[in-house]
Amino acid sequence: MQSSLSTVSLPQLRADLRGRVIGPDDPGYDEARLVMSGEFDRRPAVIARVADANDVAHVVRLAAESGMELAVRSGGHSNAGHSTTEGGIVLDLRDMKALEIDVEGRTAWAETGLTAGEYTTAVAAHGLATGFGDTGSVGLGGITLGGGVGYLVRKHGLTIDSLLAAEMVIADGRILHVDADTNPDLFWAIRGGGGNLGVATRFLFQLHPVESIVGGILVLPATADTIAGFMAAAEAAPEELSAIASVMTCPPLPFVPEEHHGSLVIVAMLVHAGQVEEGEAAVRPFRGLATPLADLVRPMAYPEMFPPGDGDYHPTAVARTMFVDAIDRPVAETILRYLEASEASMRVAQLRVLGGAMARVPVDATAFAHRRSRIMVNVAAFYEGAEDRVDRQTWVDDFAAALRQGDHGAYVNFLADEGAERVRAAYPGPTWDRLGTIKRRYDPTNLFRLNQNVQPAREGLGR
Repeated sequence: MQSSLSTVSLPQLRADLRGRVIGPDDPGYDEARLVMSGEFDRRPAVIARVADANDVAHVVRLAAESGMELAVRSGGHSNAGHSTTEGGIVLDLRDMKALEIDVEGRTAWAETGLTAGEYTTAVAAHGLATGFGDTGSVGLGGITLGGGVGYLVRKHGLTIDSLLAAEMVIADGRILHVDADTNPDLFWAIRGGGGNLGVATRFLFQLHPVESIVGGILVLPATADTIAGFMAAAEAAPEELSAIASVMTCPPLPFVPEEHHGSLVIVAMLVHAGQVEEGEAAVRPFRGLATPLADLVRPMAYPEMFPPGDGDYHPTAVARTMFVDAIDRPVAETILRYLEASEASMRVAQLRVLGGAMARVPVDATAFAHRRSRIMVNVAAFYEGAEDRVDRQTWVDDFAAALRQGDHGAYVNFLADEGAERVRAAYPGPTWDRLGTIKRRYDPTNLFRLNQNVQPAREGLGR
């Protein structure tokens, strides 16, 4: 839906909000409208840089009354471009960064304009952590509502497994407290249901002791044996260790000898959240797979896994997310065959072994329903221009089809604009019906539709 600026008065909105209001003619508009992906060059009618939950409630009511499309932005990392809109309202949370840490109680109230890196650095000063993803610039709002799969997933579960409560603004503009006892249906739904149910303004997180880690980057040559061996080692590793293996063309990393740039390598990110001696023992099998091309794994502070991002980096890429049951040698050979066949400047198969604490939560406990999934795979390729995009999309689709196994689920946070069938894959079986019923209760007109959308269930259907 496109809307014109005439549907909202900027002077009136400025008078109504504590936060900033940015229109197309204002200085900084072009910078403020940018999102992470270079695919989306959209021009909102207004960007509301809200200051608090009351501002959020006002903007939500304005969108409902005006009929303007509403995009909610936390970190701006949506692969489908849901963090922005053409001609609508962007509700931008980036100025909401309050953080209240209860060191003794090991909890933290965090506003959703904080990034994962900002939060992690602040709580690490007390030897504590909450698990998010693997990129410091992601916003807490988006990653938490979708589930949160990161460096502590096997030790402490998903981000939502550390979520104790939330403050939500729902479609009618009310501000609700949400936890296991208060609005429990909504609490179930926001743990994996994405942005379908409202705007999260604050989260209460459990904090876990993480004094230090053994972690960092390990680069290995990519062969069928090293890929299969890496995945076997990751599955056999203690739960304190989570690993992400990106099989890819080696970028010009300064710590990798130049002769290996452009060749196929495994760029692995390892995190062992435990004692240093145990961590060194846990990474030893990975180092033993082949002579490393680079080995930056060492004892370090956990925030070092989230280096500052490049705000000017806006790649254009096509990608596909999926779950698989195993990466053995034949599957590893398939991965290498597809990567070798592509001419994309950057192409990658990212592999994450799951399990551990994540898998011990019952499947129906949250709207994230993939507790039994064993391995997450993301395949991606950079492109340049519309014609190149078509070729790269075909390659990604064919690659994903070649890797398809028995698990047909999808992780909602990594979905692009892939259609209703793929959204259903993110919410399989009764999860979809339950979400639809809760959506009808809290957002019957589907105001929050710029997301991987679950439409309100019709009356008489669902639970």
